[in-house]
Formats: sequence, C-alpha cells, structure tokens
Amino acid sequence: MEGDLMDFVEANSLPQHIAIIMDGNGRWAKARGFPRKIGHRQGAENMRHIIEECLHLGVPYLTLYAFSTENWKRPAAEVDYLMSLPGQFYERERYLLHEHQVRVIIIGDISTLPNPTREVITKMQNETTNYRALTLFLAFNYGSRAEIVMAAQRLAEKWHAGELVAITEEDIANALYTGGYPDPDLLIRCGNEMRLSNFLLWQSAYAELYFSQKLWPDFSRLDLRQAVADFAQRGRRFGGISNFSGKQRKGEP
Repeated sequence: MEGDLMDFVEANSLPQHIAIIMDGNGRWAKARGFPRKIGHRQGAENMRHIIEECLHLGVPYLTLYAFSTENWKRPAAEVDYLMSLPGQFYERERYLLHEHQVRVIIIGDISTLPNPTREVITKMQNETTNYRALTLFLAFNYGSRAEIVMAAQRLAEKWHAGELVAITEEDIANALYTGGYPDPDLLIRCGNEMRLSNFLLWQSAYAELYFSQKLWPDFSRLDLRQAVADFAQRGRRFGGISNFSGKQRKGEP
C-alpha cells in the first residue's frame, strides 16, 4: 500500500517543508492507563520514524512542535520531564542525525530554559550545523504570537537606527526565527483537533492543512505518506488561478 500511495506522487509535487503539531501524547498514555510522561516518551521516540520517512521521501525541511510557550502551565513534574526530552532525544538519535546528515535548528526562546536543556540544545545545533540532507526545526518554548512580537521589536530597533525606511512582508519574514528558510507547504495536526495552537501563524499563511485523527505516538510513516499523497492532489492557488495540473486521483473518471 505504501508503494501505491507514492506511485502517483511526482517528485515536483512533494512538499518542501512539512510542519507537524505533535498532539495527543497525554491522551495516548491515559487511554492505556500510563502516566502522561510515558506518552511524551513514546511521542519523542516516534519522531525518529517521521524523520527517517522525510529523509526517504526527500523532503528537505521538517518542523516539529515539541514544547509551546503555553506548556509552562502544565504541572511542574510534567514540565520538568518535558525539559529532559531534548537531552534524551539527542542521546538516543545522535547516530541517526550524524549518519544521515540531519541539521537541527531550534526555534523558540531558549533563554528562559533550564541550563541543562539549553546546553544540550546548543550542543545539538552546533554539532549538526554543517549538515544539509534534512533540516529539522524543533519548536521548543515556541509561540507564534511571541515570535511575531519579537520580530516587531527587531524591526523597530532597525527603524530607530535608521536601517529601514519602510517595513515589508519580506522584512517581517526575515525577522522571524525561520528567516531565510522556506515556509511550510504542508502543516499536519495530529490528535483529532482542528486548530493551529499558536504555531507558525505567519509562515503557514498559504500552507495546506491536514488533520489526522491519530494521536501523535500512533502517527506512522504510512500516515505521513497519506498526508503527502493528499497534499500532492491539491490545487494551490496562492490567491490566483489554480496551478493544479488536473492529475486524477485513482478511481476518478
């Protein structure tokens, strides 16, 4: 079935940048009678399969929403465990990242993170900085509204310094954490929820949205391929006339 899904997805129809809201870890654990941290651990382990599948498909950019600015509201014990996940991830996936040339870039405010978390994040970025097979953005302590506020502050400083005479969309885009990188083409939300949850609001202005009922720990390689196949069949207009080639879905007249 995996082959069937991708047989009629042409290389130029693949998304260049996939962003995923990894939702449902806690509900996954609760449904099985486990503590919530077991769900978070399982969700972190599932990241490997999705990274490997993006490498296999040839998708050059992947963004994973790992910890939001709103997640600080959770119980202290759960937050403490979430702060340990970057270190667990790098210890477990170091071989994968280096063997397959995966560059890691953290987007979010790392200045307020505990020192051990900030240190491992910095180390992970520095040790993978020259890789280009896949760029993995980990959104950690990330909130899109806070990001836009930060961008506005950066631009205000440039304005007052006389470095800008006008502010354009390009200026704003370049002042964001993702400045200089392509916006997501495909944004996937797991967990049977239909909202963006303060994730890449500017960058996702023209992203195709895909909502999965699967909780993140159950979201598989095949689920990702289904999302990519769905994306490939959509006509993207960007406010103009559709550039959709009219390629038929299997079974259509």
